[in-house]
Amino acid sequence: MRRADAFVEFSRSHSNRPSSKSFNYYRIISNYQMYEVLDDTAAQIILATESGDSIRRVAQHLHTPYETVRQAVNRLEDAGYVTYDDGLTVVDERVRDAARELVAASASVSPPTIEETYVIPQFGDWPFAFTRIDAVYVWTQGGYQVGRNPDDYPLFLAVRERDVDAWETFFEWFDLPTAFERQPRDELDGPLQIVLEPRPSLDIEHVEGYPVIPRAETIEYMRENYAQFQSALAMLDRMYEDLVRVGRVPPRE
Repeated sequence: MRRADAFVEFSRSHSNRPSSKSFNYYRIISNYQMYEVLDDTAAQIILATESGDSIRRVAQHLHTPYETVRQAVNRLEDAGYVTYDDGLTVVDERVRDAARELVAASASVSPPTIEETYVIPQFGDWPFAFTRIDAVYVWTQGGYQVGRNPDDYPLFLAVRERDVDAWETFFEWFDLPTAFERQPRDELDGPLQIVLEPRPSLDIEHVEGYPVIPRAETIEYMRENYAQFQSALAMLDRMYEDLVRVGRVPPRE
């Protein structure tokens, strides 16, 4: 999906670091011609930045070391793509569009890892929250993982009903299939899938940079699936002092 006013050519550069991705970026916007080399981190920073964000907040969203983000922000600021005045601002939404195309092109050449897929929704323009198994994963700060493996890995996202079509189109850019229920692995081309849970509205909290449904709702989900999450409830007891022994509450009939 390319904008009519933009042309993007990209190629993967040779690097001594296998995980590094960069692109020769060439774009024409109206009569303005711009050439720049954007690495994967710089493009992700452009996409993850909301006006007024601090560098530390962007680093937290991307789960990238602060110093790595700071250096990339300096390069972007020198190139005129972002400004920093009481927070970061992307100077032109067309720059954000181009960065999204580049990140999507990267995903089409090299499919995203599980870790990268957790970051990709941050690049969308609509609110979301991790839910179900992923809410448990986030609230236990990655300490509890169940029902998934690297060869069959769904991510569960709560989204607003009015944004469903936009999210489906967005994930198509990254070749990530979407559905409203988990799909059998043999019906998918790859190990990753996005399970969307449409809701009239969202109540979002944040844990270590991840948007997630509220803890109380997560605990209720865990109680409803007590056999699966009993040990995770006990883990929450140890992690959060304000909880009253949720791990010892029996499942509701």
